Amino acid sequence: MAEAKKTAKATVKKPVAKAAETTAKKAAAETTAKKTTAKATETKTTAAKTTAAKKTTTKTAAAKTTKKAAAVKENISIQFAGKEYTTEQLVKIAKDVWEFDLKKDPADFKEVQLYVKPEEAKAYYVINGTETGSFNI
Repeated sequence: MAEAKKTAKATVKKPVAKAAETTAKKAAAETTAKKTTAKATETKTTAAKTTAAKKTTTKTAAAKTTKKAAAVKENISIQFAGKEYTTEQLVKIAKDVWEFDLKKDPADFKEVQLYVKPEEAKAYYVINGTETGSFNI
């Protein structure tokens, strides 16, 4: 009878030990799965950040290129009959006409369109889209 008790105890201990072992293996597998998921998430996050950084760099580079293209220096000169006028000189004359001839406030001078006709020695202007006229050059 003593042998029957030992066998019964041994039989009970083995399944409990196996169950504990299985639970430990499952926990280890879950931990590994969680770590793998965390690494995958981290990889995705890193990839997303890298992609975002590349897009930002590309946009910044494009913006710098656009700014450089917009910063082109223009210098236009009109030469005729031994005279020479630059765009800046013609705009200054138009501002003087606005201020002194038309008696308008210089702060109101917002926009000017100039049309130069060298054969007539005249420049025609449209200031702020409304005032028109001409001046001799």
